[in-house]
Amino acid sequence: MSRKLPSKWDLQEDHLHSDCRIFEVHKRIFKRKSDGVEGDFFVLDTNDWVNVLAITQKSELVLVRQFRYGTEEFSLEPPGGVIERGEDPIVAGLRELEEETGYVGTNAKLIGTARPNAAILSNQCHFVLVENVQKTAELAFDEHEELVTELYKVKDLKGMVENGEITHSIGLNAIFRLLLHLGV
Repeated sequence: MSRKLPSKWDLQEDHLHSDCRIFEVHKRIFKRKSDGVEGDFFVLDTNDWVNVLAITQKSELVLVRQFRYGTEEFSLEPPGGVIERGEDPIVAGLRELEEETGYVGTNAKLIGTARPNAAILSNQCHFVLVENVQKTAELAFDEHEELVTELYKVKDLKGMVENGEITHSIGLNAIFRLLLHLGV
């Protein structure tokens, strides 16, 4: 089955608009191939991210609750963070899991990747599954982090999503990938 694709847009110009510490805002001018229409678009360039789906031997998922500045609310989500340039997502995920929760585990593997918001973000978020996790390490928060670790049965995740207990879009994506991986 052939399908028609929309016209591609070609990058004409790229200007750094603002450097905001954890991301850069670029003003990019694109031109549509089909009719030559041009437009200005703002894109946030930032490192890739990782979310960790850490499962205990009792089939519990390790989640963290933290204050989110954008919504000024608490969010329940998988632990994770920024992947340093050139860093392997699995290595970054294991590091973030240990720093944020004190948990370590085995059989770490990448189970998916998503584009957080392709309209304005250039990066990807990688989803790393870690099995048989146990709390063995001390917490090592970054300066602006304060998280509380909570454990939830994997079998309860669908209900938590339905009830609006988990609302962070990347966290929802990570949980969806986990459930697909587990065949739940």
